[in-house]
Parts: sequence; structure tokens; C-alpha cells
Amino acid sequence: MADLDGNGHELHGGLRYPWPQVPDSGQVREVAEGVWWLRMPLPFRLDHINLYLLRHDHGWVVVDTGMNTAQTREVWEQVFTQVFAGQPLLAVICTHYHSDHAGVAGWLAERFRCPVYMTAAEYRSLYVTVPAEQAAGWDFLDFHCKAGMDEAQAGELYQLIQNGHFRPLHFNSYRRLQDGDRVRIGSRQWRVVVGRGHSPEHACLYAEDGSLLLAGDQVLPRITPTVGVHATEPEADPLREWLTSLEHLRSLPDSVLVLPAHERPFFNLHARIDQLQAHHQAQLDRLLASCEAPRSACELMAELFPRLSGRFDELMALGETLAHANYLMAEGRLVRELHHAHYRYRRALLAPAAEAAGGP
Repeated sequence: MADLDGNGHELHGGLRYPWPQVPDSGQVREVAEGVWWLRMPLPFRLDHINLYLLRHDHGWVVVDTGMNTAQTREVWEQVFTQVFAGQPLLAVICTHYHSDHAGVAGWLAERFRCPVYMTAAEYRSLYVTVPAEQAAGWDFLDFHCKAGMDEAQAGELYQLIQNGHFRPLHFNSYRRLQDGDRVRIGSRQWRVVVGRGHSPEHACLYAEDGSLLLAGDQVLPRITPTVGVHATEPEADPLREWLTSLEHLRSLPDSVLVLPAHERPFFNLHARIDQLQAHHQAQLDRLLASCEAPRSACELMAELFPRLSGRFDELMALGETLAHANYLMAEGRLVRELHHAHYRYRRALLAPAAEAAGGP
């Protein structure tokens, strides 16, 4: 039986969860005045995304949309009838460009002739897509082969990301969100708080009465957002950007109710930030300890993620492994060398003065 506090909130892992049970797939729950939580199904092991429906004057605003699938559209049709009750959708807000967040933004916007709001970098990223009928380019193959794969393995990953589920519907215009912007929706004033690392310019929405944070994927309970390096930008340092963004979010009150894109809404934002920082520091230490002898990225991935179940997990795990490696290279603690078409990573040799001083 779960531990409960005086308000009936479940206590677990240092966080407080006001709703021990989640809504059924495709169902909604009111979490604050004028704010509904919609649990949208996904066709993965992570089987849902949380979308949020905000009451606004004579209609509705939605935050994120679900993937580009027939099932997603079916759920939205139910929402139009059962929740919106014939009132219009006035705007779509996409926290970021990932397919589960922006997958049917174009369909919703076209149907209701309403604008889509997102940041400029996220809108541009929608158009950096893998062509559906084109073989993998040299750069994609080169990236994955240097990580330790052969061309056949890299080709399988390319086929995976060509799936239509990973291809949000495009739309031809948007309204730009920027860090610090204020947006009134219903009775609340929301402030845009931009995070980076998980995606280029992820927009969170903070209710300025201190009550709510629509966090998207930037802060999740129990699981960690994917922070990865991929073929589109092989020398990126997204982990540094994401850790910096966590400190930006720490300026918000710990008492805020965090409404995340996955798992359950929770309290204790600052405790969760501490946990996420500690997790990635442990991963950095683990990777560095694995590099006493030169190792490929795929070998390091097996150290950091020993239990993978399928190609999609492998794609995400390799990206995360490389994000940690790039972070350590930027710190001067890891060295990367090309050896027989593969990169090998090894721990950087310390200068003699540092060794004598017993430096790390």
C-alpha cells in the first residue's frame, strides 16, 4: 500500500502525486480549474503522452497533440464531442517538435482554422525529416559506423525513423513563442520558460500565480527525458544545455504542480531536479570509468544501457551515450580517436602536476 500525506497525496521516490491513478487511455481528468489532463495512447512501450486542454473564453486551447496515427485522431474525435461539446479549438501549442507532441498539429489547425504556437527552433526542426522513399545518406551511415555499427545495422535504424509515426504533419505557418513571453489563457497568465537539450527550444508554460507548470518533456517524474546526439548534429553538447535548463527551472517555486508529458503530475520540482542531475552525474562517472581502455560508442552504450529491447531503444540509447561522451570531451576528460573507421574513446591523461596533486 502506498504512503499518503495529510492531503491524500501518494508519496513515492521523494515526490508527491496528487492522483495515484491515471485516467484510462483516451480519457480526461480535470487537474485544476479550466485545465484537463488527456491521456493519449502511443504505439510504444512508453504507451501514452499527457496532453492538456485549457478552457479559454468561448473555446479551447490544447498543449501538444499526440502522434500522427489513426488512433490519435479517433481519440480527438471523442474529445471534440465529449469535452469540447461543440465549442471550437482556438489554438494549438506545441512544447516541441517531436512526433508525439506535434504529430497532428497540422490536422487540428486545418480542421479548426486555428493557429499553432511554438518556438522558432522547434518549428524549423519539424522540417528536418528523413525522406520516406530514400536510402540512408553517407552522413547517416558514417555517423553510426563511427559509433561501432556496420552498415546493415545503421540501415535498420534508418528504416525505423522513416516510419510515418515519426513524421509529424507539416503546417505552413505558426505563431512564435519566446522565452519570457506572457500568454493569457482563460483566467490564467502563463509565462513561456524555454528549456534546451531534449530538443532545441522546448517551451514550458508556467502559470504566474505559481500553481502550475506545463513541463512537456523537460522534467518528468520517475523516467528521464531523452537527451541525445544524433546524425543531424554529431558534435552537439545537448546534455550541457539540458543541465543548464534544469537550473533555470529551479528558479520556479518548489510548490508548483508539475504537469508532465509522461507519467503522473507531481509536486516537489526541486527534488526532481536534484534526482535528474544526480542520475546524469552517475552516468558520466560510469562512462568515464569504462574508458580506462579505448572503447567504441556501442561498447559504452552496452555499459550504460545493459537492457535494451529493440531498435528504437538502441537508437535512443546510442544518442544518450554520445551526449555523455561529448559532454566529457568538452570538459577535457575524455579523448576520441579514429581507429579503423570507428571512434574509440579513452580517458584523458592527466598532466603530471594534476597527478601529483591527486586530481580526479
